[in-house]
Amino acid sequence: MTTPNSDPKFTGRTQEILDEIQNTLGMIPNFYKAQAEVDPVWLELNWNRMKAIMLSEGALDRKTKELLAMTVALVSRSEYCSLAHETMARMSGATESEVTETKRVIELFSSFTAIAESLRVPCDITPDMLKKDS
Repeated sequence: MTTPNSDPKFTGRTQEILDEIQNTLGMIPNFYKAQAEVDPVWLELNWNRMKAIMLSEGALDRKTKELLAMTVALVSRSEYCSLAHETMARMSGATESEVTETKRVIELFSSFTAIAESLRVPCDITPDMLKKDS
């Protein structure tokens, strides 16, 4: 069964995956279409990873996951991914102020990272500090 947005160049398992993406997300993002065109196995792998990490229940809620994804995209300077994940964060309940505050945190720690790296500051705050003495 194909969706109204089916593309005749996709058939078989590839079209099934694209249909699942359409049914899950309400659209087929260009990101997945591009993968389908070059390597359907890669498409399936990444769609399964998306479902396992972003769409499944876990310790983080979907809004938080999308804000984190937006953060990675902004730091990586990916316009496509930052716009997509900001939109998905908003669709998952993020408010304008939450998105803005996330961007403020990104800016702050991007600059702090640049300072720490440029000064070669040795790290003195590590998770090991949280371990109880035995």
